[in-house]
Amino acid sequence: MRLFRPLLIAPLVFMLALSSSAFAQGRHAVNPSVLSQTLIEQVAQQDADRAAIHEALTRPEVRDVAVGSGIDMDRLTASIDTLSGSSLSRAAAAAQQVNQSLVGGASTVVISSTTIIIALLIIILIVVAT
Repeated sequence: MRLFRPLLIAPLVFMLALSSSAFAQGRHAVNPSVLSQTLIEQVAQQDADRAAIHEALTRPEVRDVAVGSGIDMDRLTASIDTLSGSSLSRAAAAAQQVNQSLVGGASTVVISSTTIIIALLIIILIVVAT
């Protein structure tokens, strides 16, 4: 039995040392440059989404609706940078609707724009609260 163990252990150690996982460090499933480019694009999209939300929140119409609803705009604006994932994309979609509906310096706000603004503020508040 004592002779059998070293004869069994030595080949097992040798096979483990030559296994494919030992050589896997040199190969990648995804090209590192493609992975890096994808990550850069995702960060750029998140930055664009945050910029759209910040742009919508700086509009006087949005500020008027928020103040009328009793929402703390400073806290809301500070919380935008903490959004990520689906909550960021939902808030950005609502913000882009606000930005598009108020483009051109419209002096009047129709009910649909007000509704979109309130929806944006509610989405951001819900995301911040969770």
